[in-house]
Amino acid sequence: MAVSPTSIFNGAISFGLVSVPITVLSATEDHSVHFRRIHTADNGLVRNRYWCEVEDREVTFGKTGRGYELPGGRVIPVTDEELRTLPLPTARAIELIAFIPASAVDPLRIGPGYYLQPQGAVAAKPYLVLRHALERASRVALARYAWHGRERLGLLRVRGDVIALHGLLWPDEIHDPAAIVPPPVQLDEDEVDEAMALIEAMTRDDLTGPEFTDRYTEALHTVIEAKQEDRQLPQPPEPTARPGQLVDLMAALQESVDKARTARGDTDVPEVPAKPAKKAPSPRASSRTAGRAGGRRGTSAR
Repeated sequence: MAVSPTSIFNGAISFGLVSVPITVLSATEDHSVHFRRIHTADNGLVRNRYWCEVEDREVTFGKTGRGYELPGGRVIPVTDEELRTLPLPTARAIELIAFIPASAVDPLRIGPGYYLQPQGAVAAKPYLVLRHALERASRVALARYAWHGRERLGLLRVRGDVIALHGLLWPDEIHDPAAIVPPPVQLDEDEVDEAMALIEAMTRDDLTGPEFTDRYTEALHTVIEAKQEDRQLPQPPEPTARPGQLVDLMAALQESVDKARTARGDTDVPEVPAKPAKKAPSPRASSRTAGRAGGRRGTSAR
């Protein structure tokens, strides 16, 4: 049974002098298994309570609000109405600020997705004009919008017959990976070639198939059902290799290629194109390198 998308926000797309009234709808669902916190002695539910420090008593959720705590401890209350009327152009609008190729966006910055639905027949025409223009230009739109107490950067793109919005992380929200770059090591070119053959054997045209299912959630449901029916819990599969176990990298790659080809039903997958053979060194060059420590095959990786 299909679940109706949840409305997230009502506002408008603003680009240039054009304004398109839209409703933001959730484009994804969370199928994860959610647990409740319990008291392990008797399985009783453990609930969070709202406690007022001034009156030293519990209060209901309806009597709670928002407040900003200053360094000295003073709290500045901020109401929902004040948040709705912020002196900010993006408080009720998704303001388009630039158009760029989709390939220019670092996937690491892309967040959850939403659908933008035009509000009525009047909004349909400018909505469709924007959708077709994005599609023909092969561009995505960068936007600013304010939700949930902060201004955000977003990306608008065409998905089928509608416009989708993705939240984007700000540049300073992405950690610099320089600190975790591995040290230089000597690589064997044959191993790199075999890894390329594995990539070729595992290449797919889309994200359909049994490989792209949430096996963790399925296994978790199996455990929950077994406990509910007082059945024996399923046993985990034997690991194919122990963590930290030393393996022959080349042999492991070759075996992986064979398994990937078998899984696809392909027995004649094109090999990775061979690199041109290196020219034999001249006698003079050989004499210059005779005293060096040679013979090591490979390339330094950084």
